[in-house]
This record gives sequence, C-alpha cells and structure tokens, in this order.
Amino acid sequence: MLNAHWPGTSLRSLHSRGGCPYVVGTFSASPCPRGESNTAMRKAIRHLQQADPVLSAIIEHVGPYKINYDEPSFASLAEAIVYQQLHGKAAATIFRRLTDLAGLPLTPQGILKLSEAQMRGVGLSKQKLSYLRDLAAKAQSGEVDFASLPALPDDKVVKELTKIKGIGVWTAHMFLMFSLRRPNVLPTGDLGIQMAIRKHYRKRKLPKPAQMEKIARPWEPYRTVACWYLWRSMDIKTL
Repeated sequence: MLNAHWPGTSLRSLHSRGGCPYVVGTFSASPCPRGESNTAMRKAIRHLQQADPVLSAIIEHVGPYKINYDEPSFASLAEAIVYQQLHGKAAATIFRRLTDLAGLPLTPQGILKLSEAQMRGVGLSKQKLSYLRDLAAKAQSGEVDFASLPALPDDKVVKELTKIKGIGVWTAHMFLMFSLRRPNVLPTGDLGIQMAIRKHYRKRKLPKPAQMEKIARPWEPYRTVACWYLWRSMDIKTL
C-alpha cells in the first residue's frame, strides 16, 4: 500500500511478491499506531507466549514487534491493484506514470477520467485497468463505501471488498490487517502462513484452512500479531 507500512513490506509489495509476505520489523517505544498502545501490544505478545509454546519460541527468536499501517482508503487499494503480480520497480514505474495522469493520491474521479488508451499507455494490462475502473466506479457510486468500512465486522468487510473485480479474500484479509488494523485476522489463503505453520508445527503438507483455524484458536484475539511473527520467522534461517 502507501507510505506507512510494516518495515520491508506493504499491501502493494505483498501482491508483487505473490502473496507470500515475509516481513521485517521491530516493535519499539516509538509512537504507536492509532488505537494501540505499548501496553496493549505487550498484552498481546504475552498472551501468545502463554497460549502456544511453539509460537512462544518463535517470538523469542524473532524478537521485538512493530507494525505500522496504511490508511483504509481507495488510494491504498488502487495502488495494491497496480502492484499485483509485478516486481517492485516495474510496478513503481507504472504507478508513477498513472499518478502523473490521474493525480496523487488516486481518487475514483482521477481514474475514471482516463481513457483506456491512456491507462494502457502507462503500462497497465487490460485486466488491471478493468479492475481499477471497477473499483473506481463502485467507490464513486457508493456501492463500496470506504468511510463505512471501519465500522463493519471483519466478515462484512471481506464481503464488501470482494464485490470489486480483482479483489479476492486474500487481499481483503491484508486490507483488514494493514489498513483497518484488525487484531484477530487469520489469512488462511496466505502461502507464507501456510509454509510457516508446516515448518514450525511439523506438518507433512501445507495445512488446510480447518487445520490452520484449529492451530490458531489459542492465538485469539491476536491472530494478526501471531501471523506477523510467522511471516517474520520465515526470514530467519536459524529458526
């Protein structure tokens, strides 16, 4: 997504890395993200350490935790679409060209004023420009209301976002975690989480969603924090 993100990653880079968001970051005494406090985060980590010995060992090895966020906005989701399945440099170039025409931050009006030829000219595929136009049209009409998303429960957010062409459940889960700051999200479709669970919980195969839900039950209500540690653990070769 946009500027404030987990160090080393963002929703846009998660897409560009194929949905396997191994991340780097630390939790420090710097100003906390909106709605969070050092005390709350310590409580979350303490709960995870007490609830799951496997995760406790991961936390011990990975060390301090920090999570920064994007805004739950049209611009963030539009940028994520641009970055889908592209390497960072190529996506950044396309995104810069797009914002040169549409304006920054991206708005529904800015996208919808562009012709198909203009959007193709910046390097967007026909599929992606159709996704961006669908997102812009639904946002402009109010069919998807970003201002209302913070008040919705997680499942309703997923339902709203997956109305948009090109936005699946995985992207909706990442939006919940990165932008809406939801603490208890388990993205069962995420390859990075699947691989981490297979490794640390000694599974022969990648776990199915039902297995993941069962393993993650003790992590509630802090499954987002647990997932951050699982992603990060895959960057540490000694784990």
